[in-house]
Amino acid sequence: MKIAEVLKKEFILKQLTSGTKRDVLQELANVILSERADYHPEGTVNILLDREKLGSTGIGDGIAIPHGKLNIIDALAISFGRSREGIDFNAMDGKPVHLFFLLLAPENAAGQHLKMLAKLSRMLKDAKFRKNLLEATSREDLYRIIIDKDDTC
Repeated sequence: MKIAEVLKKEFILKQLTSGTKRDVLQELANVILSERADYHPEGTVNILLDREKLGSTGIGDGIAIPHGKLNIIDALAISFGRSREGIDFNAMDGKPVHLFFLLLAPENAAGQHLKMLAKLSRMLKDAKFRKNLLEATSREDLYRIIIDKDDTC
């Protein structure tokens, strides 16, 4: 599955306004789900925070890939957010997180969910890719950087 199938340009936030883990999760979920009548922000954030209790999705190098399964969606969805200042996300290396990919999956999508997490992790191991994301100046640039990287993975 290609990232372009699950990441829409409007799901990209070039500068997060949030400063806490809870608020970042809500901000990233809102861009995907805010139009849905059955969306309950607090419930969604609690699902994501429950996943965080199993181990931080802040994987180090300024990256976090929070993820969770929701019964209100029927397809994978990804949002991306960037914080130039960095946010304490209890990352494994103890450093602030600057790049966030939120992955939401339907409850019955374990295989796709895990494959997409693995793909994002592979992409984000590339220091040049991370640097390009940090330096991009527009939503369009961020989107193109992500889609171009996916084409080479």
